[in-house]
Amino acid sequence: MIDDKDAAPKNYWINTSGNDVVRHFIEKMGNGVMKGEMEALIDGKEVEKEIHEDLTYHEIYDSVNHLWSMLFMTGYLTRQEPADGDRYKLVIPNLEIRSIFIRQIMAMFKKEVSKDGKLLESFCNALEQGNAAEVEKLFSSYLKKSISTRDTFVQKTLKENFYHGILLGILGYKDGWILKSNKESGNGYSDIWIYDEEKELGIIIEVKYAEESQFEVVCREAIAQIDKNRYAEELREEGCHSILKYGIACYKKRCQVTVVKEKVE
Repeated sequence: MIDDKDAAPKNYWINTSGNDVVRHFIEKMGNGVMKGEMEALIDGKEVEKEIHEDLTYHEIYDSVNHLWSMLFMTGYLTRQEPADGDRYKLVIPNLEIRSIFIRQIMAMFKKEVSKDGKLLESFCNALEQGNAAEVEKLFSSYLKKSISTRDTFVQKTLKENFYHGILLGILGYKDGWILKSNKESGNGYSDIWIYDEEKELGIIIEVKYAEESQFEVVCREAIAQIDKNRYAEELREEGCHSILKYGIACYKKRCQVTVVKEKVE
């Protein structure tokens, strides 16, 4: 039993990795009740589960319920207060372990995205055409498939990193694009930098979290940041004739997209 909320996860079975348990758990999550429970955990809330500490190695993956027990016994979840018999109120103990869950969620998300070639192609086509409305529609569709991150437990920068990761997962499968994340450019670091040499097209994307869902204001701030820090400077030097600057504001599973089109003489 683990009482220390900051304790590091331990391997109780010599041939199993704690991260593997998290991965199996995420893969079994689906889109129903478990997904809602995971969102609650990521959000810093508790989930009540029946825990069995007498599992053998061969029983771990027999059912999702056993995975809850395994996550508790390896320290990836800890109890919030004294147990009521076998019923435990579980939480993620700290930000480090939360990041492990997030990484596994992102890995699964990228795997699922790669299977949806038609939607992926539509999104990238809309992005390079400067079709903000279609980009917004399709990105919102992807967000609905993901775990959401809400207004508690994590800092604003971590929320932005979450949406940033989802967007990179989508864009990573596009052939012919040079894609860079948090690339040093101009006077700062742009979120996402895309260069299509064949089409002489450059795309800059600044992703921001919309506090209190203030989408319009946050989109304008994102575009202003791109201009102020001269994120597009290198794209001009590369010979791009068209540069698209995107401000994307996200809140829970919604987003708003603004684009500014620049023609380079």
